Formats: sequence, C-alpha cells, structure tokens
Amino acid sequence: MKPLLGVIAGFFLLTSVAAAQASPAPPPMSFGAPPAGTIPILFNDHHVYTKPTKLQQGRVLAALVRGGQLMVPLRSMFEQMGATVSYDPGTKTADVTKPGADVKVTVGKPEVTINGETRPLDVPPQIFQGYIIVPVRVISEGMGGYVQWVPDQHLVVVRYVPSTPPPPPATPVPSPVPAPTVAPPPARNPYEHFIVGDYIFNPKVYNEFSPGNTGKGGSYALRGAVEFPAFGLPWMLEGDYRSYSYPHNTGVNDALFARNAPCNGLLGAPPTGDQGCVTVIGAYGQVWIPSFTARDTDFDGRLGLKIAEPRIYIGVGYLHREENYGYPRQNGFGFGAEKLPDLQQPFSIYGSVWYYPSISGNFSFPSVGAPIGFAGKDESLQHRFLKYQIGGTLNLGNSGLFLDAGFLGDSIRGKNISPSDATHAGGYLGLGIKF
Repeated sequence: MKPLLGVIAGFFLLTSVAAAQASPAPPPMSFGAPPAGTIPILFNDHHVYTKPTKLQQGRVLAALVRGGQLMVPLRSMFEQMGATVSYDPGTKTADVTKPGADVKVTVGKPEVTINGETRPLDVPPQIFQGYIIVPVRVISEGMGGYVQWVPDQHLVVVRYVPSTPPPPPATPVPSPVPAPTVAPPPARNPYEHFIVGDYIFNPKVYNEFSPGNTGKGGSYALRGAVEFPAFGLPWMLEGDYRSYSYPHNTGVNDALFARNAPCNGLLGAPPTGDQGCVTVIGAYGQVWIPSFTARDTDFDGRLGLKIAEPRIYIGVGYLHREENYGYPRQNGFGFGAEKLPDLQQPFSIYGSVWYYPSISGNFSFPSVGAPIGFAGKDESLQHRFLKYQIGGTLNLGNSGLFLDAGFLGDSIRGKNISPSDATHAGGYLGLGIKF
C-alpha cells in the first residue's frame, strides 16, 4: 500500500509543481477535522456527504484502511460522479453505470468487472455500517478519476473531471435533390432569315393607262431577307417583288375603234379625253387601247451593310421592271436604306426607302406615225424610280410564323421619252416565316 501511495503522491506532486509554475498557487484550503478513526474524503475540493443527507447530521464521508488498501464508499462516490448505482441483495452485487462506463463488484469477491473485463482486487469489497466500500482502484480505473493521499492532513482527495459526452451524431442532411437538368434554350441566331408574302388591298394606280383606278384583286408582294457576317461586318441580302393588277377602262364601246387608232378628234376617231386614249412613248400623241387588266411588276435585289441597331442598313440595289402592255423591260442600279423587322421580339416595325435614279430599256419607234427623226429608231426609255414600304410584324407564339401588315408603294418619274409619270400604292396584309 505504501509504494502505491508513494507513486500516487509523487504523480500529484509533479502535477502540483507544474501547475504552480504555470500559475500562482491558491491559498491552502481548510478541510476541517476528520471523525475519529476515519480518513475524510474531499471530492473536487468539497466534502462528500452521505446520502441521504439526513444521516449523521451532515457528517463527512470517510475512507477506511483495510488490508493496507484505502477503501471508499461505493454509492456516494460514484453518484458524485453522475453514475447510477443499483444493488442486488441476493447476489450482493453492485452495478454502477453511466454513459461510457459499467462497473460491477460483488461483496466478498476480490475482483471488479469494468466494461465487461474482469480484473483482480487485493482486498474484496466489504460492507461497513451498511455501506459498500471498495478499493480506490475501482474509482480510478472504472470512472477515470484519480485519488491523492495528503498525509500531513490525513486526507484523501479525489479528483474527477466529467468527460464531455460526445455530441450526438449529426442528423444527416439529405443531399439536395438536384434540380432536373433543363436544356438551355438554343441560342438565338442574331441574324434574321425570313420570307413573307402579302396581299395588296385595292392598290391605287396613276399612269397613262389609269387616271387613279383601283385594283380589284390579284395584287401581291413577296420579299425575303438574310442577314450574315462577312469580313467582320454584318450584312443583309434582300429581294423585294411587287405585282400590281388594275383595270384600264374606256368610256365607250371597245368594238367601235381599232386598237392603236389615233385619238385625234377627227371624224370617226376615238374621242379625245376618253380613258381609252393612251399617251404613247415619246408623248407625241395618243392611241386607242381597249379595256383590259393591266399588270405592272418590279423586282429589286438589295445588298446592305448594317450601320445601327436595331437592324438598320444602307446599301445598293438593282431593279428590274416590266409590264404586260408592250413596254420594254427596264433595269437600273440604285441605293437606299432599310430597317429590317426584329423577329426575335413579339412585335416589331420595319421600313425601307430605295431610289433608282435611272432605270432604262431600249424602245424601237414604229416606221409609220413616229415623230420626225424617230421613225424606226431605237431610243432608251428611262425613268426615276422610288419605292418605299413601312409595316410591322406580330409573332404567332413560337411557331416561327408571323403576321405582316403595312403600306407600300412607289413613285415613278419620266426621264426620257416617258409617256407620263406613275404611282402605285396600297395597304397589305400577309404571313411570313422566319428561319
């Protein structure tokens, strides 16, 4: 017993020296006088009292020496450490439990079972004045405490720091359910590609065949455009086709006069001023033209360079024009400005103005009836041609289709041997598709 106590005392002496070097030593505590024949127990710097506390008027719990071993009261010591003590009188077995530790001892049996492992004891547990007393090893090994013998004060000091129970396992956080993968919408093509067809409602036409007659049907327009990059610049290529159908009327019976009969006011000649009298190319007279449905068509191709947003271009064009009443076909280069529709938006507006300063075609004067010096001669029929358009589009959902509506027309001015000026104009409605 003495070697054991020496080792314990030496250990705690070293511990005390180290603690004293680390911090100033606290003043010595007064432990009071122990009862006769016993050794008082100081647990974590406080006296240990018997339980229930009514016994012996708060007398301090004491340790005894048996067989050279310090014996301490089982229940009071272990309950001070937060354990639960149960005792079976039939088997005289005490079971001490607390989280992480289980100690079993049997009175009179020189062994202790700690967490299922049996170890021998030099002195078996005993009953003293109704209390089970056990060797201090049971405390030090079973609960992780330690005991210090203070010989100058004839005192047993028990030190025990409750271990912090490990935190309960964290409730597993369910992995977030990944959001369903949604394919990103396809990147929108920054370049428009579209084709549209429009019906022109009742176009008004002024020329040598029509003093403002209104077309009754059959007038239409087609156009398409493609935007594309080239040489690091944004370009557009567009085609625009228009066809105007309108009546050429006469005020008298067409059968009364031969086609191309001179309207000179002579007896038997067509009456001067009737709508059937048409000014001829060169403007040197009028001839009789019976009623028919006239058709004027033009097509121009345009190449433009974008100069501003949204989709504003300037460029050059080439126009071709022809009619169904025998005039020569006319062609010419021009220039203009264009604002294309922005079909990436639900609604957009657009417009264009293109000017062709000279479109021309070769005309052969007749050998008879032509003005002096022009009989049988070829001459260039020339016009200045301005065409315009303004409109808007409305997308039909995500179908790629769109409604197209607006107003279009042209202004044609005579330049060489032209019989008259001319205009065509009318509102339109149509359907387009973008690609």
